[in-house]
Amino acid sequence: MSFPPQRPSQPQMPPLEIPQELVVEYVNLVRISHSPSELVFDFAQLLPGSSPAIVQSRIVMSPLSAKLFQRALAENLSKYETSFGEISVPGNSSLANHLFHNPNPPEDKS
Repeated sequence: MSFPPQRPSQPQMPPLEIPQELVVEYVNLVRISHSPSELVFDFAQLLPGSSPAIVQSRIVMSPLSAKLFQRALAENLSKYETSFGEISVPGNSSLANHLFHNPNPPEDKS
């Protein structure tokens, strides 16, 4: 009698509690720096025509946690693209230049 191979069980995520007073911030820029023992993510909001970008949150992770975060982010982006289509990234210019270029003056229609 043969038994089907057993799959290793997936570790269960601990339950998350989200406090009612948690402030949700929109960010559109991240600066990443690192030392031998940690990676620092400064999540910021940059509005067109304004400077400097305002840091909304700083997250510090161990290299292992950052690597696992990278893997989870890649998996979730893949699932997102499967559901909603490919996310196109600007080619020749930086993302910042694409998002935050100076507005074009209105066309003269006279």
